[in-house]
Order: sequence, then C-alpha cells, then structure tokens
Amino acid sequence: MSSTITDKIKKNLLDFLKKNKKADLVSTYLCFVENKFHLAPVLFPKEKKIYQNLDNLLQHLEKEGKLWRETELKIQLGQQTVNEQTRRIYICPFTGKAFGDNTCPNPQDAIYDWVSNCPENTERVGGLKAKRFYVSEDPEVIKNYIPKEKKTINKIVYSSAITGKLFNSKEAVVEDFKKNQIKPLTLLEVQNQNRFELEEEFLNFLQNLLTEDKITKFVEDLAEIEEFAPHVQRWTSEEK
Repeated sequence: MSSTITDKIKKNLLDFLKKNKKADLVSTYLCFVENKFHLAPVLFPKEKKIYQNLDNLLQHLEKEGKLWRETELKIQLGQQTVNEQTRRIYICPFTGKAFGDNTCPNPQDAIYDWVSNCPENTERVGGLKAKRFYVSEDPEVIKNYIPKEKKTINKIVYSSAITGKLFNSKEAVVEDFKKNQIKPLTLLEVQNQNRFELEEEFLNFLQNLLTEDKITKFVEDLAEIEEFAPHVQRWTSEEK
C-alpha cells in the first residue's frame, strides 16, 4: 500500500465513498487531506472568517486581545439579593451591588434604576449618568455574591470581549466561546461555500495542496489499492 494512504485513511476514505457513492475526485481528495493533516476547520461568524482549527483561532484572538478582558469587581457581601438558586446576576460596577434573577421581580429594571441613581457613579454620557452594568451566569462568579459576612472585597474576574459576560476564569471564557461562538466545518463544506473568507495561513495551506500534481499523485496512489479501482476508473472516464 502507498505510504500516503495509511490503513486509517483508507478506512475513512472507503466510509466516505460508501456514503457518497457519486463523490467526485476533488471531494474525495479533500476528505483525504482532512484526514491526513487532521484538519478541523471552524467558522468564526463574528469575523466572517474560517480558521484551520480552533487552536489557531484562539491564538489569534488572544494575541489581538479579542478574547477576554481582565476586570476588577467590587463584591458587596451580606446582600440578600443573591442565593444558592440564583442563575444570573446584574452587577453595579461602582459599588458591587448585585441583583439576582430569582430574588428580584425585574432585575434588569432594578440594576438600571440603581446605576442611574448610584452615588458612586460619576461617569457621564451626554450629561447624564452612565447606565452600564455587568451581567454574569458563571456559577463561580455568582457564588462570590452569596452572603457570608457583611463586607466589600475586590476580585479579579474576566469578561468576554465578545459578549461582555463575566466569568471567574479565563478558562470559563474560552469554554463559553467554544460552545456559543464558533461552528465546526468539514473541509468539503469550506470548499463549497463562498460567503466567508479563509484566514490567510489556512488559505495558503490549502492552495499548496490543491495543485494538479498533488491530486494526480493521490489518484495514482489510490489506483494501487483494489477497493478504489472502480472510483478511479469513474473519475478517469469523467475527465475524457
């Protein structure tokens, strides 16, 4: 067997051709490339861009400072507005006062009214007090607001640079990002779309592989394997 077609790749190609009986040569070659180089493309809709894999995307965002921001919170302990059943909190950035989704009938209205009249809010927008506040659904952040003793402490947390939500750790920001901000794609889906651009390194990587000589070598390697003979014959006939 050709060294480029390992047993594992052979099995994956045969599975692909079994599911896609009329697959053309390029589609089959893309399946081969995806398996050989362990590609796992991801779409980042916010940038309308496709990356070679999740790690590349995360490295790019972290380098550009577009993944998380470090934030210091004032946490006012001893309040009765957060408890063990609270799942979302709205936090005043000036005093640390928090409103829980289960202890206040209209927590969004409550935090809006609070920051509008907060004596420590000195920020102005158009001459009026700023209405900004934080929102978090991270259980570890919420836990900090459950009353233990009456005092105010400062704590470093992390806000998503994309959604603005607060999290207790960088890892929690990344997990939320992976769950809600990306879409995994196959290499065939990447090839068959034209709505999104490819990240430059990924584009160059594919262009270096999608050349006539490499595809021809792939066909020659498959021709040496009996199970692929019908497909090779079909592709050859289609080219004539």
